[in-house]
Amino acid sequence: MKKEQEINKVVLAYSGGLDTSVIVPWLKENYGCEVVCFCADVGQIEELDGLEEKAIASGASQFVIHDMKEEFVEDYIFPTLKAGAVYERKYLLGTSMARPLISKHQVEVAHQVGADAVAHGATGKGNDQVRFELTYAALDPRLKVIAPWREWDIRSREDAINYAKKHNVPVTVTEKSIYSRDRNLWHLSHEGGLLEDPWKEPDESMYLLSTSPENAPDEPEIVEISFDSGNPVAINGVQYSPANLLMKLNAIGGTHAIGRVDIVEGRLVGMKSHGVYETPGGTILLAAHRELESLVLDRQTIQYKDIVALKYAELVYDGMWFSPLREALASFVDTTQGPVTGEVRLKLYKGNIIPVGRKSKFSLYREDFATFGQEDVYDQSDAEGFIHLFGLPLQVRALNGLPVSGLEMQKPNYSRFKRD
Repeated sequence: MKKEQEINKVVLAYSGGLDTSVIVPWLKENYGCEVVCFCADVGQIEELDGLEEKAIASGASQFVIHDMKEEFVEDYIFPTLKAGAVYERKYLLGTSMARPLISKHQVEVAHQVGADAVAHGATGKGNDQVRFELTYAALDPRLKVIAPWREWDIRSREDAINYAKKHNVPVTVTEKSIYSRDRNLWHLSHEGGLLEDPWKEPDESMYLLSTSPENAPDEPEIVEISFDSGNPVAINGVQYSPANLLMKLNAIGGTHAIGRVDIVEGRLVGMKSHGVYETPGGTILLAAHRELESLVLDRQTIQYKDIVALKYAELVYDGMWFSPLREALASFVDTTQGPVTGEVRLKLYKGNIIPVGRKSKFSLYREDFATFGQEDVYDQSDAEGFIHLFGLPLQVRALNGLPVSGLEMQKPNYSRFKRD
């Protein structure tokens, strides 16, 4: 292998999964460098058990882990939630939000241990390679980036399993049941295996965070979410830290089959992919946040926020978390969130989220204005002039004889404007 420069020490973003496990011996074999495995605790839970022993057994000289759960929720999830960002109508950006945070800490570890390179296990077909490397570029472009999937001759997960066996790397994935999963406090994603055929229904045994609607409780559950300036702060009147609040809602939502999404999405690299996401707590929070915004934000702000949400989601999905535009949009969102303070009551039932109440001291809803009964604050006769002025362009259009869909109208005569 021809190397542009000598690599002495590399910090690998390490999850303990198949891909990153085989990268450790591959880096040593092909670059002759020391490998430091960095693990980001963003809520994987049981996946962290035994990782240090596994990393050392795979050939790493050092294992570093950072607990980033609270930072993940407070500084990445909540800003994205407040923006209302959803990618391609369904995806709540769980992996997309986590990657820049992981990369940020990975760069910090590289500085601490004196590494001259960073590495990741993202494939050359996916989005994560872009998310990792754009963050490296934004935070320290001097670090050499190694992306083994773009260099080695391993072309499938089966090849990786064989490589692991050859180098005595402990792995838990088998050739008979292969799913590529990414789990954090916000969601659990599933790709590969049976999901490579988008016509096939996912196997129920694949789901880990949520029960099926058929097996969910027959009685609904009412949950009340409290917000302070757009941030969720309490469930049913009990305050929690950001991470603990999300964990609590994950458990509640999972019980009621909330948050399952089956999506064929357009990847940044140009291809379509089929995946399934489980986001129980996040789905509840997004629904509650939208309900509260409908109560306290004016129509123009809501409509413009919807426009911003689309761009915000695209930037996060594309790995542009540390871009000036994403930061500027986040500032705009924050200026809208002061009045998003209050409570929302939701009914959870067999995969459905049903709003049953919302209140706020900043509510723009006024019963005395909206009532259909007798009132003194709204003179209904004023509407006539408003409608006349609001519809004036339509009247002018019709008077000019311009065609209207579904109606036969006289064609406009422009000949009188022609010069002799």
